[in-house]
Amino acid sequence: MKKILTILSISLLIISCGQNSAKSIDKVIEGGDLAAIRAKRTEVVAEQQAVADKLKQLDEAISALDSVKKLPLVTTIMAKDTLFNHYLELQGNVETKKNIVLYPEMSGILTRVYVKKGQKVSRGQILARIDDGGLSQQLSQIEVQTQLAKTTFDRQKRLWDQKIGSEIQYLEAKTNYEAQQNAVNQIKRQLAKTTVNAPFSGVIDDVITEQGSVAVPGQTALIRIVNLDDMYIETEVPERYIPNITKGKNVEVYFPVLGKTITTKIRQVGNYINPNNRSFMVEVGIPSNGGTVKPNLTAKVKINDYTNEKAILIPQSIISENAEGDQYTYVTSGKDAQNIAQARRVIIKTGKTQGDLIEIIEGINNGDAIISEGARSVKDGQKVKILN
Repeated sequence: MKKILTILSISLLIISCGQNSAKSIDKVIEGGDLAAIRAKRTEVVAEQQAVADKLKQLDEAISALDSVKKLPLVTTIMAKDTLFNHYLELQGNVETKKNIVLYPEMSGILTRVYVKKGQKVSRGQILARIDDGGLSQQLSQIEVQTQLAKTTFDRQKRLWDQKIGSEIQYLEAKTNYEAQQNAVNQIKRQLAKTTVNAPFSGVIDDVITEQGSVAVPGQTALIRIVNLDDMYIETEVPERYIPNITKGKNVEVYFPVLGKTITTKIRQVGNYINPNNRSFMVEVGIPSNGGTVKPNLTAKVKINDYTNEKAILIPQSIISENAEGDQYTYVTSGKDAQNIAQARRVIIKTGKTQGDLIEIIEGINNGDAIISEGARSVKDGQKVKILN
């Protein structure tokens, strides 16, 4: 009570002095004496300094009496153990080993195309045929000659078995027959090259060359065949993740074009480090998903490279750094009935990040009240008022 009366007295004194000073200044100015005016100015400057000192005293008194209002206002979040799955985010493309373009093995006119675009085919099915250039007629002639050679050989063999005839006649018949067989087999192999067969079961994605066109081995693309049953995503992973990226790890795959996310696993990890970019290849198996997922489709791959079942996560925005490079944040303790507590600065060690959150490895324990809003205006050991 005495402090309040003192403050009121000082305030009245300042007001009274201000009024008297204003009257005296008017009188000095009316007198027109320059020396007197200058002297009065010096006096007013001195009074101004005295007023500033008195205002400072008043502010200190107000601060002492109104201690609650000067406390920083903060909000807190409770630290608690949380399951934390960290994901390595990469880019990848959908691939399939069963996506090939078929080329002819023999030159000639593409006489027949037996399939059309979008048609399902089975492994070994004939897709197209190329003109054999008379090989079938040659095969018929050689087969007749082979039959004759076989008959001759059979007779010579029977005679030789009965010790009739010479050995040279038997060997000549045998050699001739075997030569004819080899000639038949060779022409059959050549004829087999005139047909284009499906190397695996799949779908005809495109018929590239039309029937009647000239086909040249290694140059004329005939048909594209695709199988979507065994697709995968191939992506490059930096070498520093070798210990954490293993076969069987969970993977989330997001297709931006489709707006779909699927969950799958790593099916193969490469054993070779690319010296150019220090990375290794990873294959992630994916289902065809009803045919909507197609080869060369872009995908975002998230590989679960780290899991902590009892992790403490806090927003990155409430972490500060001191001059020594140490990261710190504030926790509160000793909260009373008026939600007034003491702020304590704690040095922390951080781990992996995921979005706006960061893992705390050391410095904060389960159950600690961490200052979130207002953390930038708090000092170590300062009293704060908690709003939440």
